[in-house]
Amino acid sequence: MSHGPDWTDRAAGGTSPAPDAFETQVLALLPSLRRYSRSLTRSDIDGEDLLQDCVEKVLMRRGQWRGLNLRGWVLTIMTNLYRNGLRQRGGRTFVDLDDSTDLPSPEIDADPLERSRLEIALNTLPEENRAVLMLIVVEGYSYQDVATMLDIPIGTVMSRLSRARKRLSDLMNSDNVVTLRRPK
Repeated sequence: MSHGPDWTDRAAGGTSPAPDAFETQVLALLPSLRRYSRSLTRSDIDGEDLLQDCVEKVLMRRGQWRGLNLRGWVLTIMTNLYRNGLRQRGGRTFVDLDDSTDLPSPEIDADPLERSRLEIALNTLPEENRAVLMLIVVEGYSYQDVATMLDIPIGTVMSRLSRARKRLSDLMNSDNVVTLRRPK
């Protein structure tokens, strides 16, 4: 009597050995998938839901993977799940900044106000620009990889990245202006 997939049955003549390289590779991707899902949803809770939905879909559709660039394939699935969820909800959702304080990042001896300003600036970016920025700057993908993942032309990737960087720069520098009076 079987209640689910039995790894020993698969290893004894099924489709793959237990536990196989595919699942090991998916497990290795979890930290970057978690970062990306949180950057898309702007929420720890919604990010975890998106991550779980993505992993479930990836495991169910493992037969569709052709053995090339697993990370890109999985991120494409996550992006499409996120877009489909937005369409179903009819638009954007916003999260209170207090809900996003548990983002995984190394603690550095930086100005906490500066970090807060960066979070605010990132959350004000349009989602398509933020997704491109996160994939290229944080995850280290090439322009071509991001274009393939998001199913957009490479020129669009470059322009979205440029707009995201410009907007971040403007937002981060806007509060740093100190007006000085000339001595009389």
